[in-house]
Amino acid sequence: MKFSIGSTQIDTVIEHLVVAGWTGRDHSAVQHHIDELATIGVAPPSTTPLFYQVSRSLLTQAETVQALGTDTSGEAEPFLVNHGGKLWLGLASDHTDRKLEAISVAASKQACVKVCATALWSFNDVRGHVDQLRLRSWIKEEGDWVLYQDGALEQILPLATLSAQIENIDCSAMLCGTLPAIGGVRPATEFRAELYDPLLDQSIELLYRSECLDYIS
Repeated sequence: MKFSIGSTQIDTVIEHLVVAGWTGRDHSAVQHHIDELATIGVAPPSTTPLFYQVSRSLLTQAETVQALGTDTSGEAEPFLVNHGGKLWLGLASDHTDRKLEAISVAASKQACVKVCATALWSFNDVRGHVDQLRLRSWIKEEGDWVLYQDGALEQILPLATLSAQIENIDCSAMLCGTLPAIGGVRPATEFRAELYDPLLDQSIELLYRSECLDYIS
């Protein structure tokens, strides 16, 4: 997998992939996310946060991905990568099967690919102001891009704390949790997201679409 860091490019094979869930810093925000998922039948978590190890083959940088069924959608998440003994920060989408999520969250995490942007920042470069970074996403509905998520990383547990899950595992990566969906969690086939640093005035962007696999009779 190739990532650009400014004008430099690194090549790494992600051997260990984790998806963090229920990582809101404010308990009421976590409960809000639990409640919005409950409206689509998702059972509440046994504890928060939770960390799901998923197949490393799910990680992709493809602009078009495939999913089984039409009940899937993305979620913008900070993305931590441990490469060469250093932590790097990027952007990813925890694309999830919403219908399967109502049966098993763990299974839904394995059912869809996780799409990550091709750019990374050194985590040390943003560590001091990481809570100020802004995470936004949009979904396309009826031909228009609609704001789907919007908030600062101060709403998520400190990334320096979450990074403990991978900081001693080289060639590892973690999706660090998400923000509530504006208007509720719902399926969408076109998704874009942005991680914006207002202090350094830099952005990482992600754009992809999902195709529904056809059944063959």
